[in-house]
Order: sequence, then structure tokens, then C-alpha cells
Amino acid sequence: MTPTKFESRKFVSVDPSKCTGCGICEYACTLEKGEAGCNPIKSRIRVVRMTPLFNFALACRFCEDAKCVAACPEKALVQSEKTGILTVIEKKCKGCDWCIQACPHGGITLHPEKGVAIACDFCSGEPKCVEFCPEEALEVVSNDEEAEERFSHALEKLPMEIERLTNAVKNKDWKPLLAEAEKRSIKVTEKLEALNKKATK
Repeated sequence: MTPTKFESRKFVSVDPSKCTGCGICEYACTLEKGEAGCNPIKSRIRVVRMTPLFNFALACRFCEDAKCVAACPEKALVQSEKTGILTVIEKKCKGCDWCIQACPHGGITLHPEKGVAIACDFCSGEPKCVEFCPEEALEVVSNDEEAEERFSHALEKLPMEIERLTNAVKNKDWKPLLAEAEKRSIKVTEKLEALNKKATK
């Protein structure tokens, strides 16, 4: 494991083999940040839906060599020396998007209304995206190696999963697929109900 310069670096990582692209993490994030309407475009974690079999979510990794911080011409990004978590000084941010272009992980974006950079702030140590993910595809990790390993493992499993689904469709063996879909629907419903309760408190 690569040594870290931060005392306690932790960030949210995804296992694409579990991610269904449901987007509940985005809604949980916007709700936690008090964004009106739970608009996923305002989320600090973003879901990338590539295919029905391969989806993943991206959030800030609080990099040790944060290229976004170095790229900001206004010095609007400040990084905690203890955790690596970014703070955006909104008064300084001009919305130039240089930080977004510099980020190698897709972990920073612009707020669609404010026009300033936004990034994961780790929810005071208890990320709501992790808490509400119905498939437990999100996990807190402490280094890049852990995150990359989960991604590589998911890619290795992809051909086998494609073959399984192809055979199921060819043989019209719908029962296992419908059973899986029903289980996922139940999980999603449970998490949505929990989010709704949180929103009405």
C-alpha cells in the first residue's frame, strides 16, 4: 500500500460489478446537501451509465497530488492537510472549469445554478451515498490501490456476466432474471422509502 501524506485519507469507491446505475446515491447526496428537488445534476457523486451491465459512480478521491487544486487560477480550492478533503471558496470560484479538466477521476463538477465547483465533502465522515446504496456497491476506502482493484475485478467478471445473460436470453430462461430484477426492485424501494422519511423530517 502506498503511504499517504494525509493523516486520515478516506474516500468513496464503487464496485461496478454491483452498481446498477439506479442513481439513488445522487439523490441521497443532493438531499443531504439541502438541494431543492433532489436534482441529481447537483450531486457531488455522479453515476456513469455505460451499458446495462457496466455502470459506476464517481466522486472526489481527495488526491494527494490534487491536480484540480494546482489547476485553479483563482486559488478557490483548498485541501485539508489532515484528510485531503476539498473546500471550494465560492467567492473566489469563477466557474472556469479548469479543475474539472485537470481531474483524472471525474470527481469534481460545476453546480448548474451557482456556476461554482462542487466536490464530495465526505458528509462529516458518514457518506450518505454509501448508506443508501441498495446494492452496497459503494464503500469507503483509504487508498487508490483499493479503488483500482475493485474496478479491475469488475472488468474481469464482465465477459462471464455477458455470457450468462446471453445464454439466458437465447434459452428464454426468464425466471432467474426476473427474480434478480424483483430483488433489486425491493432494495431500491426500501432505500427510497428511507430517503423519503429523511426528507420529511
